[in-house]
Amino acid sequence: MNSDILAGDWKQVKGKVLEQWGKLTNDDLDVLAGRRDQLVGKIQEHYGVAKDVAAKQVKDFEDRYQAASK
Repeated sequence: MNSDILAGDWKQVKGKVLEQWGKLTNDDLDVLAGRRDQLVGKIQEHYGVAKDVAAKQVKDFEDRYQAASK
């Protein structure tokens, strides 16, 4: 899934993102507006993980979301 798809489906994806990363707030998600790079940054900020770890988590999430929506 590329970032355009994530952004395009953002309203549907927001709830799933909150389930996956409960430390993120609705305000965080409103600011992110589906931008993958900013989601990675917020995960780093809230969970204290390295950028590559956060990026892998987002990639895994995208893959699961894309598989579920087929």
